[in-house]
Amino acid sequence: MAVWRFIIDRRGASGAEFAMILPLALLLLFGVIDVGVYAWNLNEYEKATQMGARFAVVTDVISPGLRDQSYIGYTCSGAVAPLAAGQTICADALGTVACTVAGCTCDTNAGNCPGGTLSPTDTVAIDRIIARMHQYEPSIDPAHVVVEYRGSGLGYAGDPNKPEIAPIVTVRIIDESYRPIVLSPFGGQVPLPDFSYSLTLEDGEGSASS
Repeated sequence: MAVWRFIIDRRGASGAEFAMILPLALLLLFGVIDVGVYAWNLNEYEKATQMGARFAVVTDVISPGLRDQSYIGYTCSGAVAPLAAGQTICADALGTVACTVAGCTCDTNAGNCPGGTLSPTDTVAIDRIIARMHQYEPSIDPAHVVVEYRGSGLGYAGDPNKPEIAPIVTVRIIDESYRPIVLSPFGGQVPLPDFSYSLTLEDGEGSASS
């Protein structure tokens, strides 16, 4: 009889049901929070990239070789004569110069590379860019920031205000990740997409931006 009463006794059933549902409810709750935080992170990284590009186009060029390069005498693709002082610098006069905190490299597939020394970088200049980006997203790893310069067809050979060329400047954030709450006990991470933003170089000199 006592066994039967134990079998049909439903006291505590709601507590048992709650214990079964609680993990799923928490998983759903933290999942919703993670989606919101992930979207917020995307917005912060995107804004940091935009502001980094804006800062980069009005402050010192990172690569000394690009800053000091003269384009007088460069022969543009299809041209019959080399560039003379005051002539517009063609887009193929510059390939893609990519700079990180470790140094700068140049890809010749898109055009010419500066003849001077690409590296070491102007560490003060790139540190300023990264510091500006950290105002919007402090967790950005400096090693994951890339600043690229590529030919735009703007600038004048022999311009006494260095640099002569006005390349397209692209700031990128690569290889960043987000650690969701639901995966934190396991050390799991979700890769973030790469971010990039491009503007045309303005004066390429200075140490501050509005």
